[in-house]
Amino acid sequence: MNKFIEIHDLYKTFYGKKDKDSVEVLKGINLEIEKGDIFGIVGFSGAGKSTLVRCINRLEEPDSGVITIGGTEITALKKKELEKQRRKIGMIFQTFNLFESQTVFQNIAYPLQISGVKKQKIKERTEEILELVGLTDKRNAYPGQLSGGQKQRVGIARALANNPDVLLSDEATSALDPQTTLSILELLKDINKKLGITILLITHELEVIKYACTNMAILEDGAITDRGSVRDVFMKPTCQTGKIFLEVYSEFQKTEWSGGAGI
Repeated sequence: MNKFIEIHDLYKTFYGKKDKDSVEVLKGINLEIEKGDIFGIVGFSGAGKSTLVRCINRLEEPDSGVITIGGTEITALKKKELEKQRRKIGMIFQTFNLFESQTVFQNIAYPLQISGVKKQKIKERTEEILELVGLTDKRNAYPGQLSGGQKQRVGIARALANNPDVLLSDEATSALDPQTTLSILELLKDINKKLGITILLITHELEVIKYACTNMAILEDGAITDRGSVRDVFMKPTCQTGKIFLEVYSEFQKTEWSGGAGI
């Protein structure tokens, strides 16, 4: 097994003004992800999914624990080293986070500009990514002129700008309709295949995990309760979250096949 992302004993608490207001969000996370995998983490709202993914690139500082990516201990890096390492960790957001006053080309080029890449290289790399995500004809459009799916493609393209080793996707499809979600998942699978990039999908949508991921974990109340291949976890979930997800998913499938009865 070629371990690429390793998380050991990760804890995170958000502290209020009083001790009683403090919330322990991550409670000793242990997780290993192989290089080149599309790995899914599923859980209910409030389970700690977004906090976990933000700890991985240290947008949130964990209280304790060790995070290693490609042999580099992220949790041990000082500010300048961390900023450099973050260029190799692409982040895709649910809300797109695009600059509305900049074109598609400019949005994608932005990470390269702040990394100090030369102008000609920025142009070449941006054109290359535009083609990869299928937005060459939208290079001069503004975000307000794009559909939700096209905006997310820009977000993915921007996350790829610095040739990252890892893509972190935080609920990237939850604001999209089913057809657009499918096209985005197909794009991520294509990127994974062509570039060999490791992708971590954080979601509350079980169908996203089933369609796109090879392996998965279930996050319940700040702890990993189930992990393994998607097939194995689907077949025999051991935690309450897994059982509820599977029950809801099964009922949804029945309703869908019956022509939407009861919806």
